[in-house]
Amino acid sequence: MPGLPLRARTALFAARSAAWASQRAGRGKGSMIGGLVALKIEPNLMTSLAAGKRTAVITGTNGKSTTTRMTATALGTLGAEVATQADGANMDAGIVAALTAHLTAPLAALEVDELHVPHVLDAVQAETLVLLNLSRDQLDRVGEINAIERKIRAAVDAHPALTVVANCDDVLVASVAYDAKEVVWVAAGAGWTSDSVSCPRSGEPIVRDGEHWYSTGTDFSRPAPDWWVDDENIYGPDGFVAPLTLKLPGRANRGNAAQAVAAAVAMGADPAAAVAAVGTVGEVAGRYSTVTVGEHTVRMLLAKNPAGWQEAMSMIDGTAEGLVIAVNGQVPDGEDLSWLWDVQFERFENGKVVASGERGADLAVRLTYAGAEHSLVADPVAAIASCPPGRVEVLANYTAFRDLNTALEGRA
Repeated sequence: MPGLPLRARTALFAARSAAWASQRAGRGKGSMIGGLVALKIEPNLMTSLAAGKRTAVITGTNGKSTTTRMTATALGTLGAEVATQADGANMDAGIVAALTAHLTAPLAALEVDELHVPHVLDAVQAETLVLLNLSRDQLDRVGEINAIERKIRAAVDAHPALTVVANCDDVLVASVAYDAKEVVWVAAGAGWTSDSVSCPRSGEPIVRDGEHWYSTGTDFSRPAPDWWVDDENIYGPDGFVAPLTLKLPGRANRGNAAQAVAAAVAMGADPAAAVAAVGTVGEVAGRYSTVTVGEHTVRMLLAKNPAGWQEAMSMIDGTAEGLVIAVNGQVPDGEDLSWLWDVQFERFENGKVVASGERGADLAVRLTYAGAEHSLVADPVAAIASCPPGRVEVLANYTAFRDLNTALEGRA
């Protein structure tokens, strides 16, 4: 820890002591409690730890953890250690824990919660900001999405040297980055458009014509992309074309990969090497993982809000023998589950679903109105066991996913 101020060194020593105590007590790795303790002692610790690092900040409503992993992997092609979170802890304590674990790393790829972006940009003096998408999330925590757009836009305006890698297909993201001095536009897709029917700048309607969109009465419209993908390739500046083969499913992950590549290239990575690197990323903190438990092979999918549920539902294998949907309503999930009525569960009207989780009854009511045949088994492990032998797809929100993943790992 040479070079760090005394207060910062003291904070790190206390963090390691707290982490050790947490591990001894069987309460986990202790990285989060370590970060919390360290910040109590030295509130400016993040700034000290990030000093000298070339940092990319990745944010958005959906896809942060996956894109952060892809960005870190792509930056790794520069031949240097990259500080990053392995577990998706994207608030201050998790960021400090990641930086503490990689004190000498010259590079960083940090996943950051949307609400925390302004002060994290200030603290780490980021070189690159990756903006994935913005849509409704936990209304009881995050609030209205247009307010988040305005806060992040102000943060970008306050950092004119920042390179912004922005999804030009997302109206709210485009608004954040539209006036930035240095923008790399990526056509990463926007399957969910229900939160951008009006212009965030003027309030006028957004008109869509195929991939193009524009705000009536203003000059705000979809920027031309520098990077884009199709079902086979990724395309970039100066005629760059390369096959894009991913281990992760879904169109959204092709968009995530494109933004990760664009960010790494903006920070000096070779485009072909960055593309090859993102193709090596598989399971991300349990997402998309497959585990065998008894007579069932279980694949885990995570969704946390209407846009995320829409994308995750498109990845479900309809030929699997069972489908379990698990929903909790704890603080990290958002205690207001009214978003269930925005998810198109009607697509399951010809199949059978096992509703599960602490709020499985709420889900069962929604499935009833969707006309989907279903049963209710509150315990997700028991819900899986109730399915016919074979492959089971599990779609769960945050704490339901976390707890079930832990339980299945233990049983496996």
